[in-house]
Amino acid sequence: MSRRSLQASAEGMKKAQAALIRNSLTQQALAEELSISRQPVSKFFQGKPVDRYIFVTICEKLGLEWDEIASFCSLPDVDDAASTSQMESLVQTVREKVHDSIARRCSIIRLLDKEQPVSLESIYTDVYILERVTGRRRLSLAQLYESSDKNKIYQKRISGLERVERYNKHWIWGKPGSGKTTFLKWVATQCNSDQFLSNLVPIFITLKDFAETKGQPSLLDYITVQFEECGVVEPQTVLTLLTQGRSLLLLDGLDEVKKTELNRVLQEIRNVSTRFCANSIVITCRIAALEYTFEEFTEVEVADFDDQQIADFAAKWFQAQDTLQAERFVQKLQASQPLKELASNPLLLTLLCLVFDETADFPTHCLQLYQEAVDLLLKKWDAKRGIERNQVYKQSRQDKEDMLSQIAWTTFERGEYFFKVSAVKQGISHHIHTSPENSTFLETLQVDSEDILKSIEAQHGLLVERARGIYSFGHIIFQKYFAARKIVASPPSHAQEAFQNLVCHMSEKRWREVFLFAVQMLPNPDYLLQLMKRQLDSLVADDETQYDNAKQLLIDCLNNPSC
Repeated sequence: MSRRSLQASAEGMKKAQAALIRNSLTQQALAEELSISRQPVSKFFQGKPVDRYIFVTICEKLGLEWDEIASFCSLPDVDDAASTSQMESLVQTVREKVHDSIARRCSIIRLLDKEQPVSLESIYTDVYILERVTGRRRLSLAQLYESSDKNKIYQKRISGLERVERYNKHWIWGKPGSGKTTFLKWVATQCNSDQFLSNLVPIFITLKDFAETKGQPSLLDYITVQFEECGVVEPQTVLTLLTQGRSLLLLDGLDEVKKTELNRVLQEIRNVSTRFCANSIVITCRIAALEYTFEEFTEVEVADFDDQQIADFAAKWFQAQDTLQAERFVQKLQASQPLKELASNPLLLTLLCLVFDETADFPTHCLQLYQEAVDLLLKKWDAKRGIERNQVYKQSRQDKEDMLSQIAWTTFERGEYFFKVSAVKQGISHHIHTSPENSTFLETLQVDSEDILKSIEAQHGLLVERARGIYSFGHIIFQKYFAARKIVASPPSHAQEAFQNLVCHMSEKRWREVFLFAVQMLPNPDYLLQLMKRQLDSLVADDETQYDNAKQLLIDCLNNPSC
């Protein structure tokens, strides 16, 4: 018997008929109550094979135990009404009808502030997958430091397309701007152009659009309407394709669904994935956006870009100009570790390309560039796409930055690039209770600090879980940026103490960017520079290396070079 279908035994049909009469139903009325067509109901009462989900649903409606009604004799793998050749013909017919819709919705993308949309093929760079979600690994702080270069975690990577082809149920997690939607659109277009899983019909759904559709249709009805708009008018077509496992269902942006709609959307996905289990289904979602998972789905994570991917992306970006431009771009990145770190995120790499496009160089003063990157993650990326995130805390942009600054300064001063969740929660709690701007927010402190942390991670990606209970900033340069901001934003009564604490670190090379940021952030940095000069003078009789480091830092701050 097909693993996707069941049929009623002769005795089972008698019991079902008696139950139908007992419930004062006709076959047509039963079909209407179950929101299915009359055909599978008629086949059920004729003892013909029907979809397993429909079989079980009919039995439940009639108050019958499905396993007592089913006949477990051998049945053909495909329904009598749809031979293999007919099914292949149907698949190809539907693929032709949906081709233009998939191409229109998935083959063109917008890149931040670029004036014109571009073809996905012209810019797409291969995506790789981590087969273990980094934040779920059980590693100690010592193990993280041993297996990483600061906050870059090394793990085996596999081609995204290869991964989707190998398994038929995927839940793909990714940080903000990691390329989840772009990858899913690439999968759709490759399938659409016969380059990938050409025996399946691609179905691309933006879950935010589905959730906000008027009338709250079921996912099955929503797909049916999509097909109808493409000229697939036979309502049974969608059910046939899904029943036979001939669709590639791509569900994008679960994290973008509003909280009020989330449970319904999750239930719809669960219903479709359970009822039509033979189909390939891929769901994308931001890391830390929600705790829910589906048992039958394999969970993986989008990997950061490596050097080769960065170079490939740059080559495609600057291809309209000349190859030398792409080479200069990569060389500039290699010369600046902070910028190279940012480039590992596709969204921030796009920002860097846009900036470099204007003058064939990066700005002399780095502060504005990093401020723009922070602004992009904190607000603009969602705003540009009309996405309103679920928030467990309501704070201003400045208040969020103040909170991140508190965490950054505390951890960086202790020399911690990785830090336990308890330290982050403590920083969040301390900020909330000490900030005068949070007087109204204190009324909602029933919200747990960890919930706030998860919200920051999911919405902005500025804090990232690197192993269970261990966090870091998404990029070390952001930790340094917010640490500098903490110093500069100190209230007047604490400013002198804050600057004196800072200059104690003049001879430590890891503090270089913090000093540079602070000098650039200050409207008038004279006081800080004077303190630095005094600190330098006090080092003359001490270690020569420390003196040289501090002297070079003061020179850099006076010249205000790029970071």
